[in-house]
Amino acid sequence: MFQMVVETVTLSNGSNMPLLGLGTWQAKDEQELTISLRTALDNGYRLIDTAFLYQNETIIGKVLQEYLKSGKIKREELFITTKLPFTAHAADDVEKCVKMQLEALQLDYIDLYLVHCPCPFE
Repeated sequence: MFQMVVETVTLSNGSNMPLLGLGTWQAKDEQELTISLRTALDNGYRLIDTAFLYQNETIIGKVLQEYLKSGKIKREELFITTKLPFTAHAADDVEKCVKMQLEALQLDYIDLYLVHCPCPFE
């Protein structure tokens, strides 16, 4: 099976972030997203970008666990990006969201956590 080599950039904290990743916006169908993720991971993608608002972190978590538990991929090989919802900018809300997203993704940590929109909404 072909597996591409994806270049990385070293961040200021020493982490290596792949320069190519799979975005998952509007990918809510479990079967389609599962196939897309498996295909991407099998072909060398290691950066997965999602967000709370995409409503697909649970699906992504299932596929990631499948690959991690089978030994196909190690957690340190992945770079997972997700985002804070624009309705949760209060300090207490941020911590709750991070914990909820970690649970959905079935991960111990998120590599890059972004503010999805700098303007908070109610």
